[in-house]
Amino acid sequence: MDIIISNSNGVPIYEQIKEQIKVKIVSSELKENELLPSIRTLAKDLRCSVITTKNAYEDLVKEGYVKNVPSKGFYVTKINKDVALEEQMHKIEELMDKAITIAKLNNIKKKTLNEMLNILYGEDE
Repeated sequence: MDIIISNSNGVPIYEQIKEQIKVKIVSSELKENELLPSIRTLAKDLRCSVITTKNAYEDLVKEGYVKNVPSKGFYVTKINKDVALEEQMHKIEELMDKAITIAKLNNIKKKTLNEMLNILYGEDE
């Protein structure tokens, strides 16, 4: 499973793992009833602590994205994709709101923000 960890963005590693797995579930990259890597395997692959991957998986269980089948592992559950997508949209809105606040405090124009967004999104036309 491709998960990219950043040690410099200030977000705890377990949170990065959890969020990237959620995105893979919502986008159907990970399918319902698909077995996830074991806690130990994921920790080894990501070169992080098993406690870190355990915390990520436990949060995914609490949030309803994954179920733990004792002695078998963690499986993707059926989710309401509309609810999950709405949750992700809300997070994006919060981040954009922070960016807009910073831009306004520094007199950065909306046009400049749009240009930045297009470049970051891969539409640098």
